Amino acid sequence: MTARTLVLLRHAKAETPGDFPDFDRKLTEVGETDADAAGAWLADEHLHPDLVLCSPAARTRQTWQGVSIALAQAKPGGGAPEVRYEESLYSGGRTEVFDLLQTIPDTVRTILVVGHNPTVSEVSLLLLPDDQYDGNDVTLKTAGLAVHRAEGSWSTTEPRSMPLIERHTARG
Repeated sequence: MTARTLVLLRHAKAETPGDFPDFDRKLTEVGETDADAAGAWLADEHLHPDLVLCSPAARTRQTWQGVSIALAQAKPGGGAPEVRYEESLYSGGRTEVFDLLQTIPDTVRTILVVGHNPTVSEVSLLLLPDDQYDGNDVTLKTAGLAVHRAEGSWSTTEPRSMPLIERHTARG
């Protein structure tokens, strides 16, 4: 069986909450630059997703937009991944992320999840096998990426099942 790769991305720097709904918060200029940098890093690492699962909130959609432009520039004509905007990535938690992953067909090799904290950090921490877990809480910063890889089916994705192979914070 071929390895499957899960890339977790915390959205880039967003506006401070104000008088408008949290769902509508947009990226700051720094956030836009960092989203581009995240896409460039993914391209440099040859991590081109087959499927993107993205929260529908403005800041996650804008993060994905910046990432997608950088990926497309790195691989012109390479084909765009399928993108699904999943409400549960905004309103749910780690259980909903695992539930989503378990429904992915095994033809998908690389998934990018663009979401929010604390959920993306919790999922990354929960995926660590016992031999990688040192008891420390590792929180992804804005535009932070965690890359996990394992053999087997997406349907078997559960806590302690996907070793961390790389962690990176994108800064433009």
